Amino acid sequence: MHLSDLSTRYVRTDEAALFLGLSPRTLEKHRTYGTGPTYRKLGSRVVYALEDLKAWADLGTTGSTSDPNSQTARPAARRAGEVRRKA
Repeated sequence: MHLSDLSTRYVRTDEAALFLGLSPRTLEKHRTYGTGPTYRKLGSRVVYALEDLKAWADLGTTGSTSDPNSQTARPAARRAGEVRRKA
C-alpha cells in the first residue's frame, strides 16, 4: 500500500496555514479560540484533515457581498490589549 492510497490526508499546522493562506500563528489562535477548522491531536501533534480545511474555508463562500444568509469564516479574536505586529 502507498500513502496515496489512503483516503484522508492529514497535514500539520504549517502546511494547513499555507493551504488556507494564513499564518501558522493565526491558525493557532483560531484553535485556541475555537473559531478555526476541526483538528485532531495525535500524541502531541496537531493535524488537520484536508477535507476539514476545505469545509472551514467554504464557510466564507458567498455569491454576493449583500447575501445576508452567507456564513463567514471569522478571524481569530484578539485578547484585550493585544497589539497586532507588523510583518
